[in-house]
Amino acid sequence: MSAEAKPRRPVLGAVPPPEARRDPEPTNEKPRADGKRPFLLDFFPLEGPEATRISRFFARLGEGRLSTVRCPKNRELFWPPRTACPRCHDEELEWVDLPESGRIYAFSAVLGGAPLGMEDEVPFAVGLVDLDGAPLRLFGRIVGKPWTELRIGDRVSVEPFDLADGRVFYRFRTEP
Repeated sequence: MSAEAKPRRPVLGAVPPPEARRDPEPTNEKPRADGKRPFLLDFFPLEGPEATRISRFFARLGEGRLSTVRCPKNRELFWPPRTACPRCHDEELEWVDLPESGRIYAFSAVLGGAPLGMEDEVPFAVGLVDLDGAPLRLFGRIVGKPWTELRIGDRVSVEPFDLADGRVFYRFRTEP
């Protein structure tokens, strides 16, 4: 088979030739009255046992406890929580509570291009936090001070917060 006759595979991200392009079909879909976003546009994860095998993380977070898993065989702590140890592949992991405070390791301001549903909150800060007494560095939103007043090393506390639809997530609040 010559190189010219060889069938071409589609290339991810390639622009199709003009004859293959077409406008999307018009839809009569109306915005949802309940205010929920489609799953692919939702910034926060689904939390129930029917949606994730780490639903216990969210249940504990709802009780005010930030937690993760540890492998009982090698005692290694993992973030984010997972369902199996990446070293020994054991699925019998134990849940442990994490420290409630830490220090800002790094941060940045979101000045534009915020995730869907957070556009009205711009500007806001996100960052990496080293938890006190744990070998983990977590990423999350930082609240309590404007981003212009944050400093590397500032103390923060873990703060679970409720989402409008009944789910829960965490963020970091600056300490006075």
